[in-house]
Amino acid sequence: MDHAVERAVAYMRERCGEPLTLAEIAESALLSRFYFTRVFKAETGLTPGRFLAAVRMHEAKRLIESTSMSITEISLAIGYNSLGSFTKSFTASVGVSPGRFRRLSRDGRQGLPEPAVWPGGGTVAGTISLPEGHGNARVYLGAFRTAVVQHAPLAWTVVDVPSGRPSCYSLKNVPGGSWHLLAVAQAAGVGPDARAGRTVLVGGHGRPAVTVAADGVTSVAVRLRPVRPADPPVLLALPALDPPATVTARPGCASVTPAAGGAAGGRAAGGRAAGGRAAGGRAAGGHLRLASAAPARSRP
Repeated sequence: MDHAVERAVAYMRERCGEPLTLAEIAESALLSRFYFTRVFKAETGLTPGRFLAAVRMHEAKRLIESTSMSITEISLAIGYNSLGSFTKSFTASVGVSPGRFRRLSRDGRQGLPEPAVWPGGGTVAGTISLPEGHGNARVYLGAFRTAVVQHAPLAWTVVDVPSGRPSCYSLKNVPGGSWHLLAVAQAAGVGPDARAGRTVLVGGHGRPAVTVAADGVTSVAVRLRPVRPADPPVLLALPALDPPATVTARPGCASVTPAAGGAAGGRAAGGRAAGGRAAGGRAAGGHLRLASAAPARSRP
């Protein structure tokens, strides 16, 4: 069934500037409208309409960063008739206005404001691990209200993860409730030219959401993986995630036992486990850079 969803996502990306209807998108997947909606949300965590909106904002980011088109031209190109509506939607998703995003992306200025501090907020802690065949990675990890990496994260941190070993993380000041724990990373390649083999990885605990207790600690293991065609695009303006050349391993993070098939939830486990450097903390001073959790659209 994932092939039907992939067909629909490809259709959205190819025609994101057109006024698509749910019936047209379902037809591209060769499914009935009602069945398609249920299958699509189960696969992606979003309704088709919200996914399409994310695809349009992601295309707007690409056009702002890589072309000389005016903001008005870009808003029209992705299907908005009102510049004001586009600007409002873009700012809400990306975290900065279209004009500021263009300035930041072109002159390398620093971005990403600190998240709000929630009195009595809890902590999410555990390990982050990479798939085999990748070098060191720098990982952005955040708690979000939806299954999209978009503004505004409730809390976030940046962690350096060494190749072949998990690394500890601690995400603090997370308000009590159920949130999507999502990660985006850039991993170095292996071999003599690690820069040439860099790969974007994603992961986290998006479905089901993680339940965080105020003033408590929730234990979650995060496993990263390569991007899939049906992954929602990354909208938030992220700091540069250039993977470090070296990561100093340091044992001592709290052990986390992953549940079958993915991340684990629950209270923080006792015991000790070998882990990488807990390079958490805020990404203060990180340069803004476009990050994508969706394949680039093909161009003729």
